[in-house]
Amino acid sequence: ELLPEGEMRISILGSTPWPPTRSQSGTCILIELGNGQPQPRRFFFDLGNGSVKNALAMQIPPKFINDIFISHLHGDHYADLPYCYPFTAWAGRWEPLRLYGPSGATPELGTKHMAHHMREMLRWHEENFQHATIADGFEIDVTEFDWKDENGVCFEQAGVVVRPRPRSHVTEGASAYRLDWEDAGLSVVWTGAARPDDKTVEYAAGCDVFITEGQIDTPGLMSLKFGVPEGLMQYTIDSWHTMYYAAGWLMEQVQPRMGMIVHYEAVGSALEAESVAEVRSNYKGLFMFGGPDVQVVNLNKDYVWSREAALPEGGAIAPLDPRWILPPGMPLPPEMELPRPSMPRE
Repeated sequence: ELLPEGEMRISILGSTPWPPTRSQSGTCILIELGNGQPQPRRFFFDLGNGSVKNALAMQIPPKFINDIFISHLHGDHYADLPYCYPFTAWAGRWEPLRLYGPSGATPELGTKHMAHHMREMLRWHEENFQHATIADGFEIDVTEFDWKDENGVCFEQAGVVVRPRPRSHVTEGASAYRLDWEDAGLSVVWTGAARPDDKTVEYAAGCDVFITEGQIDTPGLMSLKFGVPEGLMQYTIDSWHTMYYAAGWLMEQVQPRMGMIVHYEAVGSALEAESVAEVRSNYKGLFMFGGPDVQVVNLNKDYVWSREAALPEGGAIAPLDPRWILPPGMPLPPEMELPRPSMPRE
């Protein structure tokens, strides 16, 4: 659908940390900003396992899977990155991949180090694909910010500002993100995976959509789903994550136009009432879970509405439009020369 000017669309391309299921891929939040054109501005927050298939099913051209913000380096938050990175370069993303993420306690625990060694891991793949039209698609522009910085900006361009914020999640190097679309007066916060805290309330003040992770506080039942001892499940919940009633507490403090929970495990009809009750113990406002994939929320200054995406079963991908290769406003010439392979097959 054409996204009107001044309207935002949030699509939950993946909604679970573990285990992945047929209805839930790894966490990924797509934010699109309407410009009245066929291709809106796009920002991806995390790129969990399986989420790219949902992006392609929603007819997002591979060329535009870019500007990816990683909240932290647990595998469920970026596992599709090494998968989609070489294929999107081959499929028309002939410019560097733009990646944003926090530093770590040491350089080896930061986003730059991960991206460098991801390319090392993909060396065989990259060299094989150099016989194709790649141009600069195998380059990665990494913006690594200090994970401790509470007042920094990691992206600012054409009326859009993205601010990271440190979170408490196991160890140093986890971040939340706030996107403010200043031209439209709309904002979204994604907390990433972490324990609840008062600083998140300050950080999210005034946002339109507040997206937090969530964890049902039924460790005995969840240990059966995860296949791990109950004590380990309880420790994980208490030490790393935001239980549903704590998520509801955060939403009550922030008072967004809509609250959402992603990065959660859908527990089925037997525990759905328990899940909602835990949130509602502290929050009575507009609220939804971000799964099953793909849940979609549109908003402008006057309305917020949600629906579930209708996705095709097949693998039809949006074709590469030659106009996307040209500078904005340039008319389509009769002929175009594509980038030459750096390593021709012969």
